[in-house]
Amino acid sequence: MRAWTLPAEVSSWVTALSQVLHRRHAWRLLPLLVGLLFAQGRRTVSRWLRASGIGKGFQRYYYFLGSLGRKTDFLASLLLRRAVTVVPPGPRLLLALDDTPTKRYGPHVEGAGIHHNPTPGPAGQKFLYGHLWVTLAWVVRHPLWGALGLPLRALLYVRQKDISKLVPWYRVAFQTKLQQAATLVAWAADWLKYLGKGLWVVTDGAYAKRLFLKAAQAAQVVVVSRLRKDAALWSLPEPPRPGTRRGRGRPPKYGKRKLSLAKRAAHRHGWQKLAVVQYGEEVTKTYKTFLARYKPAGGRIRVVLVREPTSWVAFFCTDAEATVAAILEAVADRAAVEQDFHDLKEVHGVGQPQLRNYWANFGAYHLGWWLHTLIELWAWGKGHRQLVQRGQSPWDEAERRPSHADRRNALRRACLKEEFRQLQRRRPLTRKIRDLLGGLVGLLG
Repeated sequence: MRAWTLPAEVSSWVTALSQVLHRRHAWRLLPLLVGLLFAQGRRTVSRWLRASGIGKGFQRYYYFLGSLGRKTDFLASLLLRRAVTVVPPGPRLLLALDDTPTKRYGPHVEGAGIHHNPTPGPAGQKFLYGHLWVTLAWVVRHPLWGALGLPLRALLYVRQKDISKLVPWYRVAFQTKLQQAATLVAWAADWLKYLGKGLWVVTDGAYAKRLFLKAAQAAQVVVVSRLRKDAALWSLPEPPRPGTRRGRGRPPKYGKRKLSLAKRAAHRHGWQKLAVVQYGEEVTKTYKTFLARYKPAGGRIRVVLVREPTSWVAFFCTDAEATVAAILEAVADRAAVEQDFHDLKEVHGVGQPQLRNYWANFGAYHLGWWLHTLIELWAWGKGHRQLVQRGQSPWDEAERRPSHADRRNALRRACLKEEFRQLQRRRPLTRKIRDLLGGLVGLLG
């Protein structure tokens, strides 16, 4: 086995994650993560093992992925606790929730089915065959690089017609995507309640349904999402007149007027302007805001209408006291999880391992997520020069924000430099050999 030397802090984090695993195979977590870090080409599990120098006994690592998949919730909770210690949380924590598919091939892949294709491409394929993951990430604001997503945990959505194809001893019950999203939010709220900070979750309009909103309310989580243009909104109940006696029964929750978003957006009066930070830049938004009653949310919400060059969009927040700037910035920061999906598939090859076992797919998918988060945590306090080497690409913009691929390459360089440093301690290397090794390290970007 080729034992690459990770930085001490990253090694300690991986060791802490492996504590919840059985001692007999907990040590296999580190070689798999290192193999995923250094794998080249098509990132299948066999490429991971080859990058780690694992030859004999490779079958045990496939079995290990299955056992790892059954404990992803415990490992994700430890990673979340570690992330909170590395990245100081602000007055509130923002989570992003979305789903993404990964293609699979062959009829014997457990949990796979036909799902909607969010990126049909030039071929225009509306559907794809594979896995669909409902995912949760913590969105943080880096002082230099803006919003970043730290992936934490995912649940595999299996259609109800495909549940019967799974073997009975897996004990997998059918859950809708809304139920899985509610499970993820409740899990995060339970593990973060010790901080005593507000917890927000931002998602797209597909999850702004009664079941999810009720679960978030029970977990004391504020939801920010897009609002349908034909949403059934009601005015707030009128307060009783001073000196009048209230009648029988409970006070009304909803007013008597039904509100129309289209009419409010079409009215030319009442628009205001506000400067907010979105996508790393300060922009001026034209908006309207008001309070309303929304039955799926179970109470008052703050509605924000934003006028765009060609149309208008509506957003809402279940915290009626939230500011417009906080709502609009949270909506823009949701793009961080979309960038995570791109980086995970393009940089780490998440979705490329073609495994058949249900739990092995769980383990392989989460390894890519956790490696992404570990790289971001390792690079959090490092400067631009430590992470980027663009001397060999003068056509590139020198001051461009380091991408996740840049940070991944910086970690690989740090591992190789540590290996060469240890070789020099054992036996001094000639200048020619040092130059050659430095050139090899430079090839990592």
